[in-house]
Amino acid sequence: MSDMSRFGKVAVLMGGKSAEREISLLSGRAVLDGLVRAGVDAIGIDVDDNLPAQLLDKKIDRVFNILHGRGGEDGKLQGMLDLMGIPYTGSGVLASALAMDKVKTKWIWQHSGLPTPASAVLDEATDWQGLVDSFGELVVKPSHEGSSIGMSMVADAGALKAAFDKARGFDTEVMAEQRIRGREFTVPIIRGEVFPAIEMSTHHEFYDYDAKYKSNDTKYRCPAPLSDEKSDELARLCLRAFEVLGANGWGRVDVMQDGDENFWLLELNTVPGMTDHSLVPLSAKTNGLSFEQLVVRILETSL
Repeated sequence: MSDMSRFGKVAVLMGGKSAEREISLLSGRAVLDGLVRAGVDAIGIDVDDNLPAQLLDKKIDRVFNILHGRGGEDGKLQGMLDLMGIPYTGSGVLASALAMDKVKTKWIWQHSGLPTPASAVLDEATDWQGLVDSFGELVVKPSHEGSSIGMSMVADAGALKAAFDKARGFDTEVMAEQRIRGREFTVPIIRGEVFPAIEMSTHHEFYDYDAKYKSNDTKYRCPAPLSDEKSDELARLCLRAFEVLGANGWGRVDVMQDGDENFWLLELNTVPGMTDHSLVPLSAKTNGLSFEQLVVRILETSL
């Protein structure tokens, strides 16, 4: 590998206060170990309210951000680091804030002519039966959470209201979108390069938190078994979805494919997981990158 001194002293930011804290700690430890093995002068910081002082005290030159969820993936950390003049991995303030907001992400994709399931913002005055009549099966989720936290699949008005109440426990804004039944894919993008797509399949009702992080029977196929034509279509769609939100550095786009082989964009993760169950390392390995090479390539997005 090339000279690692060009990065200076690197802080791997992990943990934090979001609902995804435990996954962030696992991701952070894996990233830190990988950077150190690669020869980078890196330390880990479990983020708390004293972060600015810690960054100054430890004379940090740049940040590898692996804080999942609110506080790390929503533009707030990025704004603080911009003010401090400390470079960091991944997207900037605006793209981070947009991608963390599922409602605004879908608005932008829709206005850009990109396919994403029909959706509605829910509140106490929502016509639950009317929405079920219009959409059929629905996916209900907090607008500002990741890792499928607070998410439900519903098909009747009573279940829809219960799912809304559940999601409201995690967020003040809750959305429902039309459920797409079919194949599920995720596509990493790193430094403008689209990495091999992964197809996920699970015995769970959907690819939920347990299927992502705890289950050993979730199946991953990488590269995803698609025709060359469909693989190219998926890659172009995901890169466009990434770019229209103004994202940069790295990220991962989640997509469904319906029974007619149409692709539907679900969301963009601007700080994807990097645990032993995570998908970006699997895709990178398929592309010939070791974990050490992967974390260095992501760190290069801060240069």
